[in-house]
Amino acid sequence: MENIDKESIAHGNILKKGIEIDGTKIKGYDFNKGVNYSEIVTSFYSTGFQATQLSRAIEIVNKMRSDKAAIFLGYTSNMVSSGLRDIFRYLVEHGKVDVVVTTAGGIEEDFIKCLGDFVLGDFKASGKELRDKAVNRIGNIFVPNSRYLAFEEWIMPILEEIYQEQKKTGKITTPSELIWKLGEKIDNKESIYYWAWKNKIPVYCPAIMDGSLGDMIYFFKYKKDRKDFMLDSVEDGKRLNDSTLGLKKSGVIILGSGVIKHSILNAHLYRNGADYAVYINTAQEFDGSDAGATPDEAVSWGKLRGNVESVKVFGDATILFPILVAESFAKK
Repeated sequence: MENIDKESIAHGNILKKGIEIDGTKIKGYDFNKGVNYSEIVTSFYSTGFQATQLSRAIEIVNKMRSDKAAIFLGYTSNMVSSGLRDIFRYLVEHGKVDVVVTTAGGIEEDFIKCLGDFVLGDFKASGKELRDKAVNRIGNIFVPNSRYLAFEEWIMPILEEIYQEQKKTGKITTPSELIWKLGEKIDNKESIYYWAWKNKIPVYCPAIMDGSLGDMIYFFKYKKDRKDFMLDSVEDGKRLNDSTLGLKKSGVIILGSGVIKHSILNAHLYRNGADYAVYINTAQEFDGSDAGATPDEAVSWGKLRGNVESVKVFGDATILFPILVAESFAKK
């Protein structure tokens, strides 16, 4: 071992001559040119990491639109808690998406915001102190519990109206029909679901009981002679699945994960997969959950087509989605 040329071996291993690779040169934005936000976003393509993934997401969404694909938008309830609610409202108001899927919180909080504001708080606020003051915390957003009391006062007469119609006709209302009815009743142009009702864009909520909306339905069933009040979630499941059939092209934009992600993708099983897919979430796939599953895993199930144009962007949708919308749906 003493006679070997250690320097040559080490040098050869570390500085092995490889092949040249053709491709996009990694380059970021040059601020010597001043501040040009459009060019900054354009530079994401050659920046690398998640900037490049976001650039790819923008490209795919624009392809969905130019291809006239039916667009399925999914988002979790915490995003409606945030200011993303106003961006979802814009998309639905202007008919830029065709189907919406969200959770119960993603429904109720839109209406609750019409009844009273959410305010900026602090991630580090004491839960005990907030509980004593009847203030709920969603991350760094505060929601006074009085908002839910106002929601109860507003929604109970509407549930009663729906119940009486059910008794009269024998027809059980679906969650999506309930959402349209609530959108009609709120009569507020700041509401996502006012515009969904106005533009007849279906909104599906596979987990209708998982939130304050579910609490209100629970309390309503305790009222005298209201124990037979029901919602037909099975019919809504059929409608969501049917909505993918016969489409020439379809695209999915899924913010977050969980039930909204799986419901949209599972509906596309019946179509043998969507043509375009953009995921934005922070979930990992190490535990085998659908939440962290990549687009390629969805291809194996037939939820996305084998030739799908897809990307997963790891990151916070409150930062990424406004940029994506600015460079696609909102861009002239």
